Amino acid sequence: MGDETSEGQNVLPEATLQRLQELRRSLLRLHKTLLEMERADFERDFGSVNSGELLQLVINHAQFAWLRQISALVVQIDEMFDTDEAATLNDAQNVLTQARALFTSPGDEVFKKKYQAALQRDPAVVMAHSEVTSLLRKEQA
Repeated sequence: MGDETSEGQNVLPEATLQRLQELRRSLLRLHKTLLEMERADFERDFGSVNSGELLQLVINHAQFAWLRQISALVVQIDEMFDTDEAATLNDAQNVLTQARALFTSPGDEVFKKKYQAALQRDPAVVMAHSEVTSLLRKEQA
């Protein structure tokens, strides 16, 4: 009986699953907004790039490296849903903790500097940021 209780505590409630899916969608919107802004800066300096070239830049170019932290969060959420083993409450809390840290007190100074500049520069970033942080606050309650 003790095993069932501890196992039951690890199963993600439907509300948590839904919030993770909402967070994933919000992170993707934020990432897309930041990517479009970074792409415009890159194209202003180096000329137009097509979608394939942009993908290579996102993967390999230093100018886009700071965005990979957001991509990594999305991948972690995807892996929680795509694994054969059910995601646990611990898994969800870990992703949420990482996301909160990234958007409230990032340890990476490059990310912090670029993200703060983006928030000052583009209202669309502010709106997407607000959506993400709102979801993160809900999870804390």
